[in-house]
Formats: sequence, structure tokens, C-alpha cells
Amino acid sequence: MIPTPLATPVVLAAALAPAAPAAPPSGPCTAEPGAPRCVFEYGRVTFVADGDTVDVRIRGAGIRRVRLTGINAMEQTRYSKYPSRRRGSCHALAATARLQQLVRAGRGRVRLAALNPASVAGTRLRRQLSVRTAAGWVDPGAVLLAEGHALWLPNGVEYAWNRSYSILSARAAAQRLRLFDPQGCGPGPGAAIPLRLRLRWDAKGNDGANVNGEWARIRNPSSRPLRIARWWFRDSAARRFVFPRGAAIKPHRSVVLHVGRGRSNGRAFYWGLPEPAFENASGGSRAMGDGGYLFDPRGNLRAFVIYPRRA
Repeated sequence: MIPTPLATPVVLAAALAPAAPAAPPSGPCTAEPGAPRCVFEYGRVTFVADGDTVDVRIRGAGIRRVRLTGINAMEQTRYSKYPSRRRGSCHALAATARLQQLVRAGRGRVRLAALNPASVAGTRLRRQLSVRTAAGWVDPGAVLLAEGHALWLPNGVEYAWNRSYSILSARAAAQRLRLFDPQGCGPGPGAAIPLRLRLRWDAKGNDGANVNGEWARIRNPSSRPLRIARWWFRDSAARRFVFPRGAAIKPHRSVVLHVGRGRSNGRAFYWGLPEPAFENASGGSRAMGDGGYLFDPRGNLRAFVIYPRRA
């Protein structure tokens, strides 16, 4: 009788081969009915860079810089773990401090969510971040928007949070919280003038072929002229247009800022962008939109439009 071998070479090789890494867990991105599914990763925050960026030691992936999807805090120019050493524009440091407070409440333990694990913003991972607390998972991005610390920045890939985030931002704006306080950085020029902003975010015809068909109209309803040199306008992304020396709005008159290229004449200004600035609004699961924001030189948000209206 021939003895049976303990294991054939093929079976032995399979037994000794390293196990394949487990796929990241997945589940609904949000608690809303019909929410799309996300891939989750877990880790600990090692550094809060600014109001929308953190470094996270992700299990099995090392330390990665993460951009919180769906929000845009004001720009910070100097980063430090010491609050006294940070520098930035008005509202920037308050947003960083609030994000750090939320992270510390969960002792740095976080969950990162993405519809597409390959989503990036430059070199940063683009993720929704939740902090683990005794009460459960808390969404710092939602908190920052609800408290007026950041602007809503919709994303077409990581879209699961677009609708709820837009509503939170609109509510903060209606209450004039923090960023939306027109004198939150101290009284600016013409502080008593209630400026009006109209936004044409969808140009006639093809947006890409009619870039100047997107525009912002700023109206001065007062009986006094308003100088707007060094004022700046932006969409929900970081790009901006700074009004030049001599720019002013006459009493009961308007100026128009076109998105594309052209020659300014004191009544019409041109941003100079080669492509449209504003996202077209959409319903459904993607719930896209955008906003237009006018700031005075002190950093006060003096007029704005957030669209579409969902709140």
C-alpha cells in the first residue's frame, strides 16, 4: 500500500501564501434613505492643517493628507499645531480651531468615506470625515457649515453630501452666522449699504462657448457711491477676482463682472477665466449647485448667492 502524501505541492503553496488584504468595509454613505454606498477607511488624525484639511494615519496606508469634501474654509497662510502661530484670512483660524476641537472630542479617531476611493484634490485624498465620539459618529464638515465656518463646495464625484450640506450652508447664511455676518471682520467700507447680488450661473447656449454669459451683477441701492477697489469676488472654489483701482458703483447703479475675457470699462469687469466658473444646478442624487460671494477688503462677506435654494 502506497502512503498518501500529507500535502501536494500545490496545496502546500496555497497554504503558505500570504492572505490577500481585506477589502475596505463599505456601506451607505449617509443615513438618508437611498443613499449611495461608500468605501470606509479608519485611522487617527495626526495634524489639523486648516479648516478643511487634516493629516490622517490610515490603517494599512500610513499618513495621508485628507481634504474634507463638500466644504471650503477661508485660506490659511501659516500652519502650525500651535494656534498662536497660525496665520490666515479672516475666519480661517476660527474654522481651524473648531475643526481641531471636533477632532479632539473623538481623540483623533476618524472614519473616512468616499464613493470613489481614487478621489483626490491635487495630492490630497478627497474624503468625507467623521469623528468617533461617545455619542456616535459626528460629521465635522456638517458642523462647520451649520455654524457658518465654511462655504459649501459641491463635488460631482463625492456627491453623497451635496444636498444636506447645501441646506446647512443656506441656513447658516439666513442666520448671518460667522462668515455670513457682513461685519464679522469689523466694519468695512460702506458697511451700512445693503448690496444686492444677482448671479447668472447658467449662460445661454453652451456654457463653454459663452463664458461671458456667466456673470455677477452687484447693485448699490443707496444714494451714495461705493468704491470697490480691492474688493474681491469668488465662487465656492478658491479662485477669485479682485476689483482694480478706481472701481466704484454709482448710487442706484450696478456693475457687472463677466466670467470670461474682455476689456473693463468701469461698468463691466472681466474675470479672465478661460472656462465657466459656476456649476450648473442639478436635482437627483448628485444635487449640484454653487455660489457667488463678494468680499470687502477686510474679509467681510457683503453679498452672496447660494443656489439652488433647497432650505
